[in-house]
Amino acid sequence: MATETLARPVPSTATPSAGGRNGRRMSPGRVAVLAVAALLAVLWMVPFAWATATAFKSETDAAAPKISWIPPSGFTADAFVKVFQDGNIPLWTWNSLYTSAAITVITLVISALVAYALSRIDFRGKKVLMTVIIASIIVPPPVLIIPLFYQMVALHMIDTSWAIILPQVIHPAMVFVLKKFFDQIPRELEEAAVMDGASRMRIFLQVILPLSRPILAAVAIFVFIGAWNNFLWPFIATNDGSVLTLPVGLQTIKSAYGIQYAQNMASALLAALPLILLFLFFQRQIIKGVATTGLAGT
Repeated sequence: MATETLARPVPSTATPSAGGRNGRRMSPGRVAVLAVAALLAVLWMVPFAWATATAFKSETDAAAPKISWIPPSGFTADAFVKVFQDGNIPLWTWNSLYTSAAITVITLVISALVAYALSRIDFRGKKVLMTVIIASIIVPPPVLIIPLFYQMVALHMIDTSWAIILPQVIHPAMVFVLKKFFDQIPRELEEAAVMDGASRMRIFLQVILPLSRPILAAVAIFVFIGAWNNFLWPFIATNDGSVLTLPVGLQTIKSAYGIQYAQNMASALLAALPLILLFLFFQRQIIKGVATTGLAGT
């Protein structure tokens, strides 16, 4: 009796091809892009590394004519100690923190409301208002310093935190970015909410804003960074040491005690440290925000 042979499939042991997912090779163009990015990263890190090394030097080593990464007398934290002794760093940091937070919150509220009105509501003068907002983006902020200063004087707000906060809460660029993002949200969602009896404010709070969390987070981060780094306006609007922000307060230390390289670098690192931490914790939102604000003509 003839025996029937059953052919069983043999498991394939072939290695993935070079064009497969696991064995994919990077193209020469991608390698070149990564090499250029790595080179730019190194070039960006060199000044930061030099500032860090200088901050941990003694003033003698920092001012020495011979340039060296490793100081002859070793590294020290005396520059940071002097900065904390000569200035009220905790108070200035707190002033910067709550003024920047207040500017961010107020800017988000105003910009989101204006952007929603421009995106969804038809009213007389809408095109004119949109044109003014776009035109105001190109106006350099220093041009407005003198009228803003006289306005703060008339309101008796000089040397107060409100003098720092109020002139910085209007951001035409952020209104434009939010408006372009709101334009991409389907109107069918609002129409469904209207059929359920929702008011326009309820639609804005419960439909539009939840869908706009990525762009709102990006705008908040950008506004906070700009408010924290702002030196010129807080320097002009405040003279009282109790309301100085960190960049302005650190500058008063430099002016009072002359040019001290290690102390200047220590001050710069202290001012940049919160922003570095902010980027480390929210780098994904920052990158997403940069990508998002580049879409649809924004």
